[in-house]
Amino acid sequence: MGAKLIAFFKKETILCVAALLAVISMAWIPPDGEYMGYINWQVLVLLFCLMSVMGGLQALGIFKAIANTLLHWANGLRQLTLLLVMLCFFFAMVVTNDVALITFVPFTILLLQMADLTGEMIPILVLQTIAANLGSMLTPIGNPQNLYLYTVSGMSPADFVLTMLPLTLLSLFLLVLCCMLTKDVPLSGQMLPPIQGEAFSMREKVTLSALLMLFAACLMTVFHVMPYWTVLGISLVWFVFFERDVLGKVDYSLLITFIFFFVFIGNMGRIPAMRDAIASILAGREMIVSFLCSQIISNVPAAVLLSGFTDHWKDLLFGVNIGGLGTLIASMASLISYKFFVQANEKAKGKYLKHFTIMNILFAIPLLVVAFFL
Repeated sequence: MGAKLIAFFKKETILCVAALLAVISMAWIPPDGEYMGYINWQVLVLLFCLMSVMGGLQALGIFKAIANTLLHWANGLRQLTLLLVMLCFFFAMVVTNDVALITFVPFTILLLQMADLTGEMIPILVLQTIAANLGSMLTPIGNPQNLYLYTVSGMSPADFVLTMLPLTLLSLFLLVLCCMLTKDVPLSGQMLPPIQGEAFSMREKVTLSALLMLFAACLMTVFHVMPYWTVLGISLVWFVFFERDVLGKVDYSLLITFIFFFVFIGNMGRIPAMRDAIASILAGREMIVSFLCSQIISNVPAAVLLSGFTDHWKDLLFGVNIGGLGTLIASMASLISYKFFVQANEKAKGKYLKHFTIMNILFAIPLLVVAFFL
């Protein structure tokens, strides 16, 4: 029993910490009628629907099909690296950083093995991870912290994108520069064969059409055109009756973690001394505090935790998005690449962590400097 609890804590550390904080806060503010008002249901519903839709699209193999087609344009290592990194960067803006890495990292590992380029696996996977974390910061649906802060801040979609655009463009420049500095060697080995003939069956095409319509409905909710409960109802009907297995792959621990943090923040906000203390620490330091906080508890919980004590949304957005760079847990998406790499080459995990940390720091420094002047 004890071993199972330890294993669960290691797997869901952030969830356990959030639960502990929520329970401790209940000692000061016992559960009452105001608790339901703590929870931002729109964020939870949108996250659930987006994760379900992306899980369905991933199960269809649509992302790998697109990647496979694009990668046949590569004629050397430098071009291959650029394509693999840009796939993560641009797809993360729409399908989230987690889904981009879950989709393209295993594909990249297989591709490099078939092309006899396993020695280049660490630098390429690290760049893909950084690309997914930075590309996702441009849009409200790129990652969970953006969706949450977009919802609570009341920003318009245009304002959000324009706010994050300068840092996104700088990130793109730095990523392309790193790819261009990659040594260029001819590709060898057995590359993946091109897709020929009918890529999808009629049933798969119907499923794809339905999922794309659900994704459009999610976007309409983000743009405040469609009520989020309507999107939830439509999504549940589709997945319960036609793709029930996808519901089992949704990251429910992330949703529960949000709920625990909502409870903790709500309770802290009702304790004047605590509310004033946290607000005073944040005042004028929102970006650096949120960046440092992300290094310890990751950027999604940092965004939820700190949002209750400041309305400087731009600085908070900058801090938690740049805060995805740094430690391995600064962004939970980074753990996805690490786990896939360890499965492929466990002996080199120390080398991976060293390269990952150095590259994250090299990207974080110029982004933080530029963010201070925006």
